[in-house]
Amino acid sequence: MNLDHLRHDFPVLQTTNRGKPVVYLDSAASAQKPKHVTQTLSNFYLQDYANIHRGIYELSERATRLYDDARKTAQQFIHAGHPDEIIFTSGTTEGINLIAQTFGRDQWQAGDEVIISEMEHHSNIVPWYLLKQQIGIELKIIPVDDAGNLDREVYQKLFSSRTKLVALTHVSNVLGTINPVKEMIAIAHANNVPVLLDGAQAVPHMPVDVQELDCDFYVFSSHKLYGPTGIGVLYAKKSLLDNMSPWQGGGDMIETVAFDHITFAKGAQKFEAGTPNIAGAIGLQAAIQYMQNIGMQHVYAHEQELLAYATPALLQIKGLRIIGEAKPKVGVISFVMDDIHPHDIGTVLDHEGIAVRAGHHCAMPLMERFKVPATVRVSFGIYNHAADIDKLIDALQLAKRLFQ
Repeated sequence: MNLDHLRHDFPVLQTTNRGKPVVYLDSAASAQKPKHVTQTLSNFYLQDYANIHRGIYELSERATRLYDDARKTAQQFIHAGHPDEIIFTSGTTEGINLIAQTFGRDQWQAGDEVIISEMEHHSNIVPWYLLKQQIGIELKIIPVDDAGNLDREVYQKLFSSRTKLVALTHVSNVLGTINPVKEMIAIAHANNVPVLLDGAQAVPHMPVDVQELDCDFYVFSSHKLYGPTGIGVLYAKKSLLDNMSPWQGGGDMIETVAFDHITFAKGAQKFEAGTPNIAGAIGLQAAIQYMQNIGMQHVYAHEQELLAYATPALLQIKGLRIIGEAKPKVGVISFVMDDIHPHDIGTVLDHEGIAVRAGHHCAMPLMERFKVPATVRVSFGIYNHAADIDKLIDALQLAKRLFQ
């Protein structure tokens, strides 16, 4: 991977922040976009735009082909069995809510249980809490140990005859922990329980094969994968999709409509009411193609090198404590520093041109678990290099001096 060449694909890296060269270390929140993605979006709007699945003219047919090809690209990227198992959503959050309100609300009863973990993003907590309020389901929680690993022994004991779903993050957005999801899926299936994986922090960093994992649902967002915002993917096994009710009603998700009878479309189309985010899907396809040209194994190896370089360098700073040291993990490091609030650290770094995230990272139960109000989170992307980490270390030393 030619990093110098690749960095020129991201014009933002040639700009400044507070008068300093941009050092972007917040890809876990949202990744920057390569020119291939922005040019693809521009070309679509300028040359190929029309609504899809309706027009009998060439422009509409061309847009329809592009949109349908994007679905096939997403299918192949995560190795789903069929394009009809790929539903386009607005992102990971909508995908999880869709499952909660169709697979869950339609089929479960008061007292039924969903297993989640202590490290979940709010997007994989709040939808189930809403379902608890709506129909009375119960949440069972897998604890996290001091290193940032899920307690698998406790996990196995959480199952009961009322367990209806396991909903887990594939990779923690705070700790970087890569959870042993294949093993955890096998345990769930041995208990006849399906599994939903939140893959928002996994797909940008490593290869994902949903058939090898044997998960029942998988969700991810485009904007963390170097694609546009407002588009994401929900993968669902076709056998489950066929038994799920529509999520929303409107055009394009029906076969026939009368005032006394409606028949719905089959497969993924049943869950995509109205005019979809056509450009977003095409932009996501461009991002996937960009990443595939690099090779997801190369992406993973590059970020592991950055992680190995950054971790000991950070630990050399007196008073700095990394939250979550599980192995394996992706290129995400959360930390706190003695007597300096994470928001103050983030402000100092910002004035040095360095973009990080400081806060609870939409994971408040995990902050409570580690007894911290917030952390500073550094997250790597394909465009980062060792010089970015060196600048980070210098800026953190500056912060120490300013707040001593």
